[in-house]
Amino acid sequence: MPLRPQTQVRRFDRVPTHAVGIFPEHREYPRATLKLPLRLRSVNNVLEKFPVTLVTRDISSTGVYFLCPKHVAIGTPIELEIVLVSRPLGHGNVVAATMAHVQRLEPAAMPGWYGVAASFDDLKFDRDDGVPSRFPEL
Repeated sequence: MPLRPQTQVRRFDRVPTHAVGIFPEHREYPRATLKLPLRLRSVNNVLEKFPVTLVTRDISSTGVYFLCPKHVAIGTPIELEIVLVSRPLGHGNVVAATMAHVQRLEPAAMPGWYGVAASFDDLKFDRDDGVPSRFPEL
């Protein structure tokens, strides 16, 4: 009796990189596939009554992609908070607070949800701990 059923498609367990090569990133700014907590604070300058914590799918220095239960038109300004660092007891958290514009909207696999690609307009970092005194303030 064979170890693997013959009905499955044969796949490589490991592909040697020297045989395939490395494909360059075509984007101007590379994206990191990170699942970070994200809060949608406002849409079209209207504050959300109950901001829901969502999760990023990928992020770069110029934008973010996330899934959202709201249809947001392309070009709409949105306000986001993205938790970059979360430490226990609330000491050392770093949150990126930004205004952004929706660049792309696509239906997600889950009915009623959408994939939103947004580009940052300005990016500010909020920290809940002070910078040590040995560093001069700029």
